[in-house]
Amino acid sequence: MMDLEVIWENLPKLLQGAQLTLEITVISLLIGLAIAIPFALMRLSRHAVLWMPAYAYILYFRGTPLLVQLFLIYYGSGQFRAELSDLGLWGFFRDAYFCGVVALTLNTGAYTAEILRGAIQAVPAGDIEAARACGMSKVLMYRRIILPKAIRLAWPMYGNEVVFLMQATSLVSVITLLDLTGVAGRIISKTFAVYEIYITTAVLYLIITYAIVFVFRRIERRLNRHQA
Repeated sequence: MMDLEVIWENLPKLLQGAQLTLEITVISLLIGLAIAIPFALMRLSRHAVLWMPAYAYILYFRGTPLLVQLFLIYYGSGQFRAELSDLGLWGFFRDAYFCGVVALTLNTGAYTAEILRGAIQAVPAGDIEAARACGMSKVLMYRRIILPKAIRLAWPMYGNEVVFLMQATSLVSVITLLDLTGVAGRIISKTFAVYEIYITTAVLYLIITYAIVFVFRRIERRLNRHQA
């Protein structure tokens, strides 16, 4: 039989962990999106000096496990303590929260850049030709035609990326951050109530996931409200 009392007693702690999970997710998504847009445009450039760095960044962060990226940033930065101290950055890199956010931001930035690149390439050529015929500059064309259209096309895939990132935040518990998974592990180490705590944790992740899906579907309907 499941011990419901241990769930009820520890629910506030789990909710605090869920709050940190959401906080890290939102911060990483906002900064990651700001990184992704210029990298997606660089990736589309025909100049090697622009597309090659973007290609290398996307290839690395999509081609290696997030856990390895997290370890490299959190534990690996210790090898460069002297250099980071000279630059005044050691205070940031010794902080697990900062390293967790950096790893998640760079990871989601790479995936989002690739999603945006595909969406920009999927914008109908007729729309671009029409904008050119109207005499729009390239910057204006991107601002008024290409990027708004690409965002509508990319939105469902970006929603999946948001869900994946939120679930991937569970990895930050291995660098001592007390997110939802981290709090669950700490409670289990004291109570040994594995099923009760992990089932409750899974239910909380499920609620967050479906809340994200619900919000993204509502926004998707709004974005496409003028389409037949």
